Amino acid sequence: MTLQDAELDALWDHLWGLEDRINHGETLELSERMRDLLLSAAPTVAISIADAEAALATTESATSLLLEIRKRIREGSNRINDALVRMYALQDAGDLTGARQQMHDILAVEVVPLYREIAQGEIAKLNDLS
Repeated sequence: MTLQDAELDALWDHLWGLEDRINHGETLELSERMRDLLLSAAPTVAISIADAEAALATTESATSLLLEIRKRIREGSNRINDALVRMYALQDAGDLTGARQQMHDILAVEVVPLYREIAQGEIAKLNDLS
């Protein structure tokens, strides 16, 4: 299942709210709706359905799954945003090779499909400029 941008934003925002509640001492309610939500979110951060289903065995492991999903979103977002700032600065300075390398560096470590797609798109744009 591929989510559209607005759907992905809504899903990730919902998870952010859940993470915030967990961080303020609430316990995750492992309802059928929560299971479906986590199963929908897992592939958006490159966690397999099998691993997500296994994590839904207990409230504790489901909470760990939620926190891992949010961690991948947060760290990936920071990583791609920082790399984009560096890439644009290098591009503005005329260093297309260096700019392109910023995105290649992201692809070497990033697992979140959305952030990988952004990096690949930027490489394609830089290649068109060459």
